[in-house]
Amino acid sequence: MLEGATVRDIEQELNRLREASTDDQAPVQRTSVMTHVAWVPERWVGRAVETLAGLGERLPSRGILLFPEPDAEEDELGAEVDLRCFARGGHAGAVCFEVVQVHLRGERASHPGSVVEPLLLPDLVVFLRWRGPLPFGSTELEELVSVADRLIVDCAEWPSLEGGLAGLPELFDRVAVSDIAWARTEPWREAVAALWPEVRKASSLRVAGPKPEAVLLSSWLSTRLRRRIELVHEPAGEVELVEVDGRPAKPERLDSETSADLLSDQLEQFGRDRIFEEVVRSFSRAKS
Repeated sequence: MLEGATVRDIEQELNRLREASTDDQAPVQRTSVMTHVAWVPERWVGRAVETLAGLGERLPSRGILLFPEPDAEEDELGAEVDLRCFARGGHAGAVCFEVVQVHLRGERASHPGSVVEPLLLPDLVVFLRWRGPLPFGSTELEELVSVADRLIVDCAEWPSLEGGLAGLPELFDRVAVSDIAWARTEPWREAVAALWPEVRKASSLRVAGPKPEAVLLSSWLSTRLRRRIELVHEPAGEVELVEVDGRPAKPERLDSETSADLLSDQLEQFGRDRIFEEVVRSFSRAKS
């Protein structure tokens, strides 16, 4: 751990690792297809580290993990910089990518932009994974959104689903937004769409599953049919059942994707999801 670090210290450590990797006899390929920035409050640290471990081989990227510690006594940075490597199938040597973990202490937690911007890889897209609720209007969110090409959230992590969805539209024209909870509903949306044309007359949607997914599904169906659909929600750990007016929707696929798989899927999306934006805006209007 580099205590009391500066951005220059982090850059020098990255250079040192780069030079050390070229000195090894085994061939090492250092590669990154993007910069992956993650904002990780304390309660999400374990999950974020686990997810990052599963990402590398599929999408090697420079990872910048930001751990805000606003209650720390000192206003300083702590940093760890290392290379993560994996074997190349059928080839000698390994593929390596860089991981920078930065502890933002005290007032530094409110101003991550000055730390992140110099560490971004030039000419590559920047994905920002925000763990937990979005603090709309805060300096930390504003600074990171300003350097990101895509913001990835999971509304299942928000203590107030309604508040989070209501604030999200203000970001749509500034950064492309993905929601992992929305991605989890994809096979169920396909199954509901397969009920066409009978679904045109739908009046109610029954969902056994988490509330975020249930709300997104009902809002999606309402926007597609352009009228309000009654939601009958039964809590469950994951989506187990979706019925349209009592008729079950049967997905053709229900993959058991890990957190790394779900995030990796979002990291491969580059454009705006207009249907998702319409669903969120529709929900916000209905609640206003």
